[in-house]
Amino acid sequence: MRTFSAIAGSAAFFIAAPGVVAGLVPWLLTDRWGLPWSRLPGLVPIGGLLIVAAIAVLLHAFARFALEGLGTPAPVAPTEKLVIGGIYRHVRNPMYVAVLSIILGQALLFSSWTLAAYAAIAAAAMASFVRLYEEPTLARRYGSEYETYRRAVPGWLPRLTPWRG
Repeated sequence: MRTFSAIAGSAAFFIAAPGVVAGLVPWLLTDRWGLPWSRLPGLVPIGGLLIVAAIAVLLHAFARFALEGLGTPAPVAPTEKLVIGGIYRHVRNPMYVAVLSIILGQALLFSSWTLAAYAAIAAAAMASFVRLYEEPTLARRYGSEYETYRRAVPGWLPRLTPWRG
């Protein structure tokens, strides 16, 4: 896949997947973010910081797919190469971690138990998808390269030091 096509495909998938899961659905669940901001001390800045940091990680991860992998995160247009650089040296699933962090940041920002429950449901769905589809697919596609990476880099809780494999 050409770089421009990979960037365009990744941008479209960014809107279609994280945009819906971490944007549209929370917006609808909170009555269009009509909830007042949390009055509990510290939750608004913590939630805001979590959202901003997670968006930065998400953008970095999507860029890695387009520029390093020459593909997209969408299963219909996968990468040509296994993406293991940047944030992927710390955690195998940074996009899912970032999307869940955005939702949890919103839950803190609005003190919303609805969004916290939604985050738990989304986490279960993502973990199931990774375990049942992504990991077997990546193992078939990239073989021993993926298995080495999978053994060295945790899936959900980031390593403090980058993997140097």
